[in-house]
Amino acid sequence: MTSQHQHIPVMVDEVLAMLDVKSGGRYLDATVGLGGHAEAVLSASGADGRLLGCDADPDAIAAASKRLAPFGDRVSLQQCWMDDAANAATDASITPLDGVLCDLGVSSLQLDTPERGFSFQAEGPLDMQLGPSEIAGAFDTSDRATADEIVNEWSSDDLANLIYEYGEERRSRRIARTIVARRPIATTTELAQAVVDAVGIRPGARVHPATRVFQAIRLEVNRELERLATFLSQVRGVMRLGGRLVVIAFHSLEDRIVKRFLREQSASATPAFRTLTRRVLRPTAAEVERNPRARSARLRAAEAI
Repeated sequence: MTSQHQHIPVMVDEVLAMLDVKSGGRYLDATVGLGGHAEAVLSASGADGRLLGCDADPDAIAAASKRLAPFGDRVSLQQCWMDDAANAATDASITPLDGVLCDLGVSSLQLDTPERGFSFQAEGPLDMQLGPSEIAGAFDTSDRATADEIVNEWSSDDLANLIYEYGEERRSRRIARTIVARRPIATTTELAQAVVDAVGIRPGARVHPATRVFQAIRLEVNRELERLATFLSQVRGVMRLGGRLVVIAFHSLEDRIVKRFLREQSASATPAFRTLTRRVLRPTAAEVERNPRARSARLRAAEAI
């Protein structure tokens, strides 16, 4: 792994505490990424702890496999979307699970590889796919819109609605009109420039104005919110009583889905989970200073009952 892909997993201490990692435990990392959290869980789970790591991204699987190689057959990796991770755990004969982790962030590898099209800071194609459409998942994505189609073919209204709903961007109409007027847009930097020209950059702003637009398009391309809801609805079925679920979200849309799911659970006549985090956990100031990408992380945890 090159130094620019130096992967720093977020909130590791909080993850280990909330998962209550124990010796010999069985764990699922439904979005293994570059393997940082998985490495910490495997280290904490003694000589006979086991972990299954799932990820839609073949590059992530390759990087995690290198990083986790020292754990030998205590770890297995599976390329699949998170909404198929529960099935993968059953197939891997690792259930019932003591803990399940889902870290919803885009990895540093994806952000720092311009040709993947996730970054507006380096020129790349309008791609943004987290994984190839043919891999296993609950949704047929063979007909999914690509980032290029969304940017260059969607109507101004549809584009504005997407940016407003998934990007939570109030100035979505103005941005959509500017994008449509600039077509064809071929690269990530052209798209980012169109957004800047539409709304400007406020002096001292911490978040680039294109951030929300890129987020909206990425969520749509990969059906991430639907996948998260499906994953949450399936996960109790592969966990043992007292097993722990930990989810790290990076923006309010994902966090809202997790929060609503846990709230519905506690209100249900037959709840499957008991919430452990009264309030969402955030990274410490020291961690954010060490790793600015942790800034927006929000962690929630629950116990299977």
